[in-house]
Amino acid sequence: MAKPELPRGYLGAQPKFGEFGLCTHSHKDPDVVLTGNEVEIQFKMDRLVKVTGNLIQVATLKEHTECIFTQTQGDIVSFLVQIPEPGYYKLQIYALPVTDDSKTLPGVFNYLLNCPGISKPVHPFPKQYAQWKEGCFIYEPLVITKDALNCGVNFRAVVPNAKAVAAVVNEEWTQLDNKGGNLWEGKVKGSAEKLTLNANFGGEESKYSTLLEYSM
Repeated sequence: MAKPELPRGYLGAQPKFGEFGLCTHSHKDPDVVLTGNEVEIQFKMDRLVKVTGNLIQVATLKEHTECIFTQTQGDIVSFLVQIPEPGYYKLQIYALPVTDDSKTLPGVFNYLLNCPGISKPVHPFPKQYAQWKEGCFIYEPLVITKDALNCGVNFRAVVPNAKAVAAVVNEEWTQLDNKGGNLWEGKVKGSAEKLTLNANFGGEESKYSTLLEYSM
């Protein structure tokens, strides 16, 4: 497949990238040839930013947002990307400082990903809600199957400033245990098509914000 032509200035850092205190950490070259169909792209930040991304298949213009997972650990923000079919993809990164209340995140960096072949099956990542993107990180699980949930799934996540964290399956709440600092752990079991991870950040005890939504 021929390499696509892109507008001048499209690839790489955009004007707001440096302004928001971001710099590349793992992939400085925006033109990336993959060895499989997975890649983790990391940026360093000098302040906490909320981020999101979009993966666009160049040949079809189809968006694959379910194939991107964003999370933050310390001053590193990571984008886990799965490529569903061989070909060229545009990975567009958007960001905004957490202190900015604007609803629109400007584009800050663009990659072109070339995936020659598929090395492993693709499983959709959980949907990430707004507060997940403000410093959260999950060690496990990234993917949940129905069979795994029936047997019990271990959760281990970092949720800054949370007063309580719970997983919900069919309106059954499982509270995770605080293991010190911002780390929350617990085992969740049930039978459902969907599971959500939720957090209470203070105020009303019954008020929880959805962080992640897993579909099975």
